[in-house]
Amino acid sequence: MAYGRKVEFEAVREAAFGAIGAAYAALGTALTDHARIVSFYNTSDAEVYISFDGVNDHIRLASGSFQLFDLTANKVRDDGYFLANGTVIYQKRVGAAPTSGAVWAEVIVAAGGV
Repeated sequence: MAYGRKVEFEAVREAAFGAIGAAYAALGTALTDHARIVSFYNTSDAEVYISFDGVNDHIRLASGSFQLFDLTANKVRDDGYFLANGTVIYQKRVGAAPTSGAVWAEVIVAAGGV
């Protein structure tokens, strides 16, 4: 009995250090499907916040760090949690403007829906 699901990688959402501002800015386009796995990387020389509503600080990424969220770990079929289709990921700096690096997100979505 197999419970295989097809997933797809979305294009990397990236902001170079010059685009990491004091106000929230979209990190690429909205999700095209339900996200199953999301990873965030910060190679800039500043800390950054990640937001899923463009208002509230949801994740803080230290300089030179990353975080991985496997939202559907150990689930089969349509079980598990997802970031909804259409969600926009936002980023902004915590303190002083970075002078190098970038911040980006990599997203794996459920192909063809949950």
